[in-house]
Amino acid sequence: MTSHVWSDSLFASQLGRFLITQQPNQESLHKYVILLFTLLVPLSFSLWRKWTTTTTQRLVPGIPIVGGSEKHERVKNGKEFVHNSRDMLIEGYRLADGDSYYVPSPLGERLMVPGWVLNELKTSPVDKVDFVGTFIDMFEGKYTTMGSRSTLHPRVVKAQLNQHLPDVMPGVQDEIRNSFEASFPPCSYDDWTEVAVVDRITQIVARVSSRMFGGPTLSENKEWVQASIDFAVDGFIGAQKLKRIPGIFRPLAASLMPEIRQIAGHYRAAEKAAIPLINERRGTGGGEASPSILLKVSFAAIHTSAAAPSQLIFDLCQHPEYIPLLREEYESVLDHDGKIDKQGYLQMPKLDSIMKESQRFNPLLLVTFERIIHEDLTLSNGFTIPKNTTIGVPAHAITMDPKIYPNPEEFDGFRFANLRQDDPSMEGRGQYVASNPNSMAFGYGRHACPGRFFAAQEIKAIMVYLLQNYGMKFKEGQTRPESLLFETQYLPDHSATVLFRRRKL
Repeated sequence: MTSHVWSDSLFASQLGRFLITQQPNQESLHKYVILLFTLLVPLSFSLWRKWTTTTTQRLVPGIPIVGGSEKHERVKNGKEFVHNSRDMLIEGYRLADGDSYYVPSPLGERLMVPGWVLNELKTSPVDKVDFVGTFIDMFEGKYTTMGSRSTLHPRVVKAQLNQHLPDVMPGVQDEIRNSFEASFPPCSYDDWTEVAVVDRITQIVARVSSRMFGGPTLSENKEWVQASIDFAVDGFIGAQKLKRIPGIFRPLAASLMPEIRQIAGHYRAAEKAAIPLINERRGTGGGEASPSILLKVSFAAIHTSAAAPSQLIFDLCQHPEYIPLLREEYESVLDHDGKIDKQGYLQMPKLDSIMKESQRFNPLLLVTFERIIHEDLTLSNGFTIPKNTTIGVPAHAITMDPKIYPNPEEFDGFRFANLRQDDPSMEGRGQYVASNPNSMAFGYGRHACPGRFFAAQEIKAIMVYLLQNYGMKFKEGQTRPESLLFETQYLPDHSATVLFRRRKL
């Protein structure tokens, strides 16, 4: 068996070398790719099995496994996880009554851990409890460049953004107005216009985030804005395509895949657009950012901040009774220039609440606090998590627990506003940006999303502008579009449309 695998591997490497050294034209390249995967499909799965078994994790006896513990059941359910993870995670959470359980996935059996574990792990060293590794795995960072072990990215956000939000947000609100005028379809006051929500909101968020990173210099630079969007889109699509290919063949596949090959071009476009700004800031002592850092932080902003308002628009069209109440609230906080000031963001508990309720139903990630355990780790209660185990917290399943949130299947837009009003201890814990064991959408501990404070204000400013200037509704007979599942990611439907028209102010 060993010699057979070696000879097959040698054949694969020789064929791969042939493809590279011959430098075929585009038409020939496509033929070679088809030939490669046609010849190697049977081999790839046998090698993939051999490859994965070398790092197979040890399962802890007695921990329930969603769908059954037999090997054939785990293999079957691991494939099902790709497009049914939401139900499987909720099933496991209820099966374990909120305690630990395994859920099969293409990466193996992931161990979902209860909230009490967080305080023991949140400050663990990265070389033992690896936060970055899970992100790199999710987005195939080895090939897409998404994910970095550098701490510069979060330090830039914490030091240069969070401390200066009051200074940044007035310009961001100007950019929101400019972005809607440039990127949103021209809607009339009388007729309804059908709009592809996610696409338009992504364009707006890309410009708004660029304004935050580099002022009008970046937000008005079409090459930069397009590079930031294309980097996010190509990186995401490329990662999902690579996940369908056995790991041993991914280097070759990545070298041929258009989305991955185009990423270098996005870096070049970003560098061309951002270098003058970076040099200017360095000349005035303006920090240590680089075009690559700006592009990666921009990816995080676009990937998260475009999803949330899109989901909220769908929810408001499904529950239009909340719209006049939200308009009444924001009208009470706008200043004489029609903008939200520093205190105004804190004085819209209803908008904050419905954002959080929308996120509860449709979070970007179903599992957060994902970590790879690199060596056996024994917790204070004696439970040992074996090395090579990927752990996580089933954040979405927790928010569907009736012991935590009564009637969890009912959309209650003002759920959290009422909780904050009725229980003073919920004032901080019930906010959109909250990070605690019952509210894990932004992670927890020192690696909790550092950009969530800007994201919250950005989303509020976008929604206030939208509600102030547009009416919105579904087409007759349309219902809220289902979110799209890919493993632990829960994404708004990019094909969904909503009807808009201008409001007479």
